Amino acid sequence: MIGIPETGTLKQCTISANVITGYQIKTADGKPARMAIIDDDGNIVEAGEAVAKEAWNVCIAVQKNFWIGQGHLVVHSSPPGLGRDPTQPSKKGGDK
Repeated sequence: MIGIPETGTLKQCTISANVITGYQIKTADGKPARMAIIDDDGNIVEAGEAVAKEAWNVCIAVQKNFWIGQGHLVVHSSPPGLGRDPTQPSKKGGDK
């Protein structure tokens, strides 16, 4: 997508971001909120700061890959089709 994408389309919350703090999520009345991943059955799989941090890191990785010309416009937090084993520690540090 070329240009600035449309934002401000959510009715019950706002999502903003900056390069220092990542995403900030608030309800329509300004109260702090948090991101969650919800499965097709409506179950909350993960929620909180870790979700926002992962989403931010994937977003940044896509942009960095584009800038360095790798052409990787899709970035996954685990191999496509494979879920991460929640009993295993996550990778820390560095670019993905």
